[in-house]
Order: sequence, then C-alpha cells, then structure tokens
Amino acid sequence: MQRIEAYFSGEAYAPHRHDTYSIGYTINGVQSFDYRGARSDSVAGQVIVLHPDEIHTGEAGTQEGFHYRMLYVEPSLVREALGPEANALPFLRDAVLTDPRLMQAIQAAFADMDTSLEPVAMDELAVLLADGLLANDKSAHRTTGSLIDLKATNRAREYLDGNLAQVVHSDQLEKITGLDRFALARQFRKAFGTSPYRYLTMRRLDQVRGDIAAGTTLVDAAVRAGFSDQSHMTRRFKTGYGISPGDWQRLMHQT
Repeated sequence: MQRIEAYFSGEAYAPHRHDTYSIGYTINGVQSFDYRGARSDSVAGQVIVLHPDEIHTGEAGTQEGFHYRMLYVEPSLVREALGPEANALPFLRDAVLTDPRLMQAIQAAFADMDTSLEPVAMDELAVLLADGLLANDKSAHRTTGSLIDLKATNRAREYLDGNLAQVVHSDQLEKITGLDRFALARQFRKAFGTSPYRYLTMRRLDQVRGDIAAGTTLVDAAVRAGFSDQSHMTRRFKTGYGISPGDWQRLMHQT
C-alpha cells in the first residue's frame, strides 16, 4: 500500500495503467481524467476508484490546478481482506463516487504521512477498503463455477517477487504452480487484477522508483531491476506511471 499527496496544474499524467487499485480523493480543485472510454471529473470530497490494469490519464480541470491524495493498493491485499465472502475482486463501474465508508478508510490512511503504516494499521485499512469496495459491487458476492486456486496463484506471485532481475519462463511457473500457463494467466488475473508478466514488470518498476529515490542513476536502476537497458526501462516506466523516470527523479529531488 503506497500513499501520495500531490498538487498539479495542467496535464499531470499521460495515458498509463497501474496493476494496483488507485483509491483516493480530491482535496480541492477539479481532478479530470479519461477512464474506460469516458471523461470523469472529481471535486473536493469525492472518492476516486480506478481498477487495476485500466488505462487512464490525469489533468487539472481548471487553470487553478488540483490537490489530491491517492492510495495504491495491491489487489492481493484486497483479495486477502475479502476472505471467503467474495469470489472475485470488486469492480466499480463509476470511477467517481460519494461514499462515506471509502472516504473514512482513505482519510485514516493519511492521518500521519510522516510515519510508515504499521502492519496492524495496514490490516485494518485493508479491511475497511475491501468492505467499501465490496459494498459498491454486489456482483463480487456471486459464486461462479470457476474458483481461484489461491495457493497456486500465491506461489506464482512469490516466485515473481523473488526473481525480479531474472527472465521468468512459463514452464518455470507451470512447475511451481501445477497449473498450465493458460489456466495460470486466467486465475492470476482473477486473483490479482493483472497478468503475471504485468505484475512482474510493475514490481520491477517499484524497485526502480525506490532506487531512483535513493540516488541510484537511471542506468544502474534499469540494470538492477532486470530491464535490458535504460530505454526499455523508460518506456515501461512511462506506460506504468504516466511520467518519465527522469521526471520522477526531479520530483524526488524537489521533495
């Protein structure tokens, strides 16, 4: 679970997609974005929920700019917090909504930005967010004939987490999970909202962001994370976050 608070004017983010839930709210101004083929606008007090792997943009809806807070929550955390009540990850059709339960959870996460979230606090927030999402997607309660093999998908996720700098082959994942590559791809997406390869790419980019914030050069950050070169990392970074790694580096230095 990652937290950001930011102010932007003009165009903030080019088209990109996360493999996390993006859940936040606008503090002031108008936050505008394209999402699932439609234009959305969020004003002060409204909650924003973007589903994993959905392409979106970000810009100011007025010349005054916008100020917002956003949580990036791994689908695996939501999946675990849902427990047996839900068969699928919740999907909210409306990207902008007014929901006191979700707003309470977000505000609790930002109560103290200067302190890292402790494990117990993280668990509590995960439950609040999961319950809020589930309340807004009744279809996630429905049982279907295709259940998720959570043990197998978790083994795949743990292997990907431990091999960021390596080339991961499908036959390796088949051996680890006991599922064929196509069944794994389908079940992994149901469990975590994205494909195994997209998950691996985004974890590599998470490492890149951490390395850049710690002062590592862009070239070294790319190599450490398993990208073929800096250009490869840059393309993936902009696709994942909507800004270039150089822009991210400048933002970190300003902060």
